[in-house]
Amino acid sequence: MVNRLTDTVSFRHGAQVHNRIVLPPMLTFSGEPGGFASPATLEYYRARSQAGGLLIAEYHYVSESGGPCTPAGVPEQLGIYDDDHFESIKAIAEALKKDGSKAILQIHHGGREAMGRAAKGKEVLAPSAIDYSFLSYPVREMTNEEIEEIIQDFGRATKRAIDAGFDGVEIHGANHYGIQQFFSKISNQRTDQWGGSLAKRMAFPLAVVKEVKRVVAQYAPKDFIIGYRISPEEIHGEAVGYTYKEALELIKEVIKHELDYIHLSLWTGYASKPQGADRTFADYFKEILDVQTKLIVVGGVFSEDAARDAVEHYTDLIAVGRGTIVDPQFGYKIDRGQGESIVHEISPEQLEKAHWTPGLLQAFTSEGSFGLPPIPNIESIQHLNTGKPEGFSGFSNAN
Repeated sequence: MVNRLTDTVSFRHGAQVHNRIVLPPMLTFSGEPGGFASPATLEYYRARSQAGGLLIAEYHYVSESGGPCTPAGVPEQLGIYDDDHFESIKAIAEALKKDGSKAILQIHHGGREAMGRAAKGKEVLAPSAIDYSFLSYPVREMTNEEIEEIIQDFGRATKRAIDAGFDGVEIHGANHYGIQQFFSKISNQRTDQWGGSLAKRMAFPLAVVKEVKRVVAQYAPKDFIIGYRISPEEIHGEAVGYTYKEALELIKEVIKHELDYIHLSLWTGYASKPQGADRTFADYFKEILDVQTKLIVVGGVFSEDAARDAVEHYTDLIAVGRGTIVDPQFGYKIDRGQGESIVHEISPEQLEKAHWTPGLLQAFTSEGSFGLPPIPNIESIQHLNTGKPEGFSGFSNAN
């Protein structure tokens, strides 16, 4: 049977979503000092409450040492590392769930990428003490005790997400953050139980999965959703952190813990392939998943036709990133047979409907777009770049 975008999808533990469209986790550049949701954060998420059947809130760091992963002067990354953040995440859950979609919270530890922490004069922790040429600050190798505490922090963050009303959590093992750093040969040069062989480099990701599962089993509703996001390879020219074949070995172990979905973070599109391969990343990962573990793929979807192609040929659910940044009603329009009315590019008129945060506007309209992938027709709103939004001191420290 061919997948349709408007199919109801049932996850392993009983949760259902009303279509195959996913709002992926995307930084909103909107946090208040300390990592709390701002009014702009909540407005952004309320506007996207019908973007898809499954809505994943941006990454929240689980340990005080885990972030923020935004540079000085930028509205902070959001946190979930203590109970003071409970009302913040509860408000995000309510904003996303107001029209009946499922809300997921992405949880992570930044590891070496906690540049905002460095800017505050605090030491930055990583799997190994490596002098990275692209960082302006040193990193310290985590002790075994710190590693164990961070694993527990993932469990504590999961409990807060449950209590706040989220329908699930996504473990963030992608995009060069802490979990990926442990899996990578480049960033993990340890010789203890947390590094060395492939099996030992898997130890931290799997320990996090086990802890999240433990907390969910004890405190969550039966249909609580657990997902795991992974970058399917880490290759930078001659430097190889891991190949897609090694990533497949990790995910084979991850899915033994009966997660609901695996989420592939793809920069070059949902149909992208490993270099030299004749099959897509989605094909390789789909092949190893059992029938109850869904595959989510993100990358390069701006239209109903592209989303349809993705779910018909590559994946169970398609995450639409920039497409929902441009048109927050992406999924809503498809549900109602109005896919032809989806807006594919930004404009001054569409910006009013898109409810971007001031920080997001600043990021996309600044030179270099802060390293973000381009938004179609962004030149039409670049004149709205005022230099800095209120409370925003610029991107001069970005790399």
